[in-house]
Amino acid sequence: MASYNKVILMGNLTRDPELRYTPSNMPICKFGLAVNRRFKDGQTGEWKEEPTFVDVTIFGARAEPFAKFHTKGKQAFIEGTLRMDTWEDKNGGGKRSKLYVVADTWEFVGAGKGEGMGGGGGAPMSRGAASGAAGGGGEGYGQPSYGEPQGDFPAADDTPF
Repeated sequence: MASYNKVILMGNLTRDPELRYTPSNMPICKFGLAVNRRFKDGQTGEWKEEPTFVDVTIFGARAEPFAKFHTKGKQAFIEGTLRMDTWEDKNGGGKRSKLYVVADTWEFVGAGKGEGMGGGGGAPMSRGAASGAAGGGGEGYGQPSYGEPQGDFPAADDTPF
């Protein structure tokens, strides 16, 4: 039987990203993401929000830029897979498990406000620039570019909507 494991989340960081390195110098970034579910209460008719807290891990080349440009409270868009860790409790509490997301790509979202990226204006960045995809450097899917956006992007005041 075929299976499919894909997670797409957008939310706010619940804590500053924690960047560590393996003995072989591979970066690993861990952080929490709060994703709100907005719904209308059936009895009162009022809109309510219910947060879900998700632990996220980014491995490799995408980890360092994420940790550099994100802090607690900032928004992030994450695409990845769901993973389950299981272990024996050190205090004899039996078997433990934890569900978390391993991010494959990420994108900037929300207002730029001149922090980190120049001229972001709230639009998500291209997958190549934001995800830190390794490659031949250059056209879209190369090395990450964290300066001013390249190409014929309209200024924030020129956006037609």
